[in-house]
Amino acid sequence: MQVRHILRDKGREVVTILSDATLSEAACLLASKRIGAVVVRERDGSLAGILSERDIVRALAQASVNALPQAVARYMTRAVATCCDDDSVDELMEMMTRGRFRHVPVVDEGRLTGIVSIGDVVKTRIAETVQEAQSLREYIAAG
Repeated sequence: MQVRHILRDKGREVVTILSDATLSEAACLLASKRIGAVVVRERDGSLAGILSERDIVRALAQASVNALPQAVARYMTRAVATCCDDDSVDELMEMMTRGRFRHVPVVDEGRLTGIVSIGDVVKTRIAETVQEAQSLREYIAAG
């Protein structure tokens, strides 16, 4: 299974925020959308980084409430690991496990085309397993 299969079922909407938005605005966006990370863009639309709940917790631990009016760019992860539609779910799981992150933007031909979370990967793997078990039951019953 490939990343494109996850996005086919999930959709390709990506929640983004500008790098000069405040950490407080980012926290409100995460809460209102019920998501764990937001892709950060520059004013020209280019990918600047990613900001996760963990980044916000670290910022608050470091600077307390003084972090909230600061720019997202100050606390975001700049070195963003990305994947593309053609990557396998196994490759994606390996990348997420090795890097210890839960969200991966999907970039194809330099364009942001989606985002995949560990929850999306788990949901896909469970669906695959259920389908395989059903196929095996049908094979055994027919035999």
